Amino acid sequence: MSKEKNIQLAVETAPRTKKNQHKKIEWIPRATDTTRKDIMDWRRAVKMAENSDDPSNAKLQNIYEQVMNDALLTSQAENRQSKLFNIDFYLRNTNGDIDETQTAILNDDVPYREIITAILETIYYEYSMLQLDWKTDVEGQDRLIAKSLPRPNIVPQTGMFYYDLADPTKHLKFREEKEYGIWWLEFGDASKRGLLNKAVPHILMKSFAQSCWAELCEIYGIPPRYIKTNTQDKALLNRAERMMKDMGAAAWFIIDETEEFKFAEGVSTNGDVYRNLIKLCNNETSLLVSGAIIGQDTENGNYSKEQSSREVLDELVMRDIVLVENNWNNIVIPALKKIGILQGDIVFKYDIPEDLEALWEKVKDAMNNYEFDTEWLNEKFGLKITGVKQTPSFGLSMSEDFFA
Repeated sequence: MSKEKNIQLAVETAPRTKKNQHKKIEWIPRATDTTRKDIMDWRRAVKMAENSDDPSNAKLQNIYEQVMNDALLTSQAENRQSKLFNIDFYLRNTNGDIDETQTAILNDDVPYREIITAILETIYYEYSMLQLDWKTDVEGQDRLIAKSLPRPNIVPQTGMFYYDLADPTKHLKFREEKEYGIWWLEFGDASKRGLLNKAVPHILMKSFAQSCWAELCEIYGIPPRYIKTNTQDKALLNRAERMMKDMGAAAWFIIDETEEFKFAEGVSTNGDVYRNLIKLCNNETSLLVSGAIIGQDTENGNYSKEQSSREVLDELVMRDIVLVENNWNNIVIPALKKIGILQGDIVFKYDIPEDLEALWEKVKDAMNNYEFDTEWLNEKFGLKITGVKQTPSFGLSMSEDFFA
C-alpha cells in the first residue's frame, strides 16, 4: 500500500470520542449597541472591565467591535494575519522528525484556520474562547468544528460566562466544568490590554474628523445663496422661496427693486485640519498593528523605507508564530489528544522559510575560499550544477548575483 493511502487510512480510522457526550454552551443573542461612542464611553467601559468586585467586559468588547470596522485597521490586521496562513506547519515527534500521518489528520479533521484566528485575535481583543464539537458532513464523516463564543458574554477575570447579558443571574463558571480544556478552549489574558484598546482613541478621533469634514463638504462644498426680502409680506416671501427652489433649474428670475440677491463667500479652509488629524490617526494605527507606516505616505515614501517597514512587520509576525505555537502545544494539542484525534508525544511547529537571498549572499562571499556541496546548492537554490567548468564562461559565474 502506498504512503498516501496509508495516511488517508489513518485519517479515516483516527480514534474519536462519542458524539453528544459533552455539555455545550448556548447563549441568547443580543443586538449590538451601534450608537456613536466617544472617549468618555471608552474610559467608562475600561473602568467596568477593571472593576475588582464585579468586572464586565460587554461594553468594552462592543467598542472594540465598532473600532474594528475601521478600514485601515482591518486591512493592517488582516495583512499581518495572512502572513501566518501562508506558512506551512507540521507535527513533529520527540526526535524532531515530521509525523506526516498526524499532520495529515490535523489538516483534514481539525478547523485549523478557526483555531489560529482565535489565537491571533487575542493580540487585539485580549482574549478568545472556542467551543469544539462534532458535525457530520455530506459524506457522513464526522468533522470537528470550532465556534467562537461571544466575548461580551465572557469574563475571564472571574471565569464566568453569562448566557444572557440582560440577566446576570444566568451564568456558568466554565473553568469548573469537565469540558474546559477539552471542548472549551480559552486563549489570551484579559488582564493585559490588547492593541484595540490602544487604537480606540485614534479611531474615535478619526471618525469624529471624518464626520466634521463631511459636514464641511455638505455646507460649503457649494456656497450657500440667500435673498433679502420683506418677510412680513407673505406674497413676497412665497415668491422668494419659489425662486430659491427653482434656481437650480432656471438660471434667471425677476426680483423687486427693494430686494437683493447675493452668493455667500465660501469658507477659507478646504479641510486641511481634518485631513491632518485623519492622517495622524491612520499613522498611529499603522504603527500599533504593523510596527511601521506601510504603503501610506506615497508622497515621501521610497523603496528603502518600505523595505525596512516590512522587515519590522516580519519581526512582529515571528512573535505571532511563537504565540501560536505555544497555544497549540499547551492548549490545543492536549485537547485534541483527549478528544481522540491526535496521540503520542508531538509538537506543533511552523516550517519557517529561509531568506534565500541573504543565504546566497553568504554563499557567494564564501565561494572564493571554500568548496560547496553541489547537491546542496542544487536543492537549496534550484540550480542544476553538474560539475566544474573546464573553460572560462562569458555567462553568469557563481560569484555573481544569483537574484539579480
